[in-house]
Amino acid sequence: MLWIKAFHLIAMVTWFSALFYLPRLFVYHAMSEDTISQERFKIMERKLYYGIMTPGAVLTVLLGLWLLHSYAWALYKTTLWLHLKIGLVAILILYHLYCGHLRRQFQRNANQHTHRYYRWLNEFPVFLLFGIVILAVVKPF
Repeated sequence: MLWIKAFHLIAMVTWFSALFYLPRLFVYHAMSEDTISQERFKIMERKLYYGIMTPGAVLTVLLGLWLLHSYAWALYKTTLWLHLKIGLVAILILYHLYCGHLRRQFQRNANQHTHRYYRWLNEFPVFLLFGIVILAVVKPF
């Protein structure tokens, strides 16, 4: 089970690195004014979303479910920390999907937000990361 947990953590780090980087690309994309830069950002965003972010998310969730099934199922019924962690992961999945929606808007040249919006959006997964890690490690409830 330690191998599964290790790969779960590796996938989670991969997923979060992309979750931090994609909105940063959106900041620069929203600020760009020339077609060459905009097309370059579209390629970078697509490759990041489909090549790193989504596989990281899928592996994180699948390995997490494997861990839950293997030895934490009994905990799931009795511990609040695990319920809260799963809830935060669900919010993170929604954030991931929202980033995909924003990426498609950029792809169609239909961005509706300023670079400031994306700067704020970029901070959201930090709070989720803090909550998820604290719940998983400290298990306060």
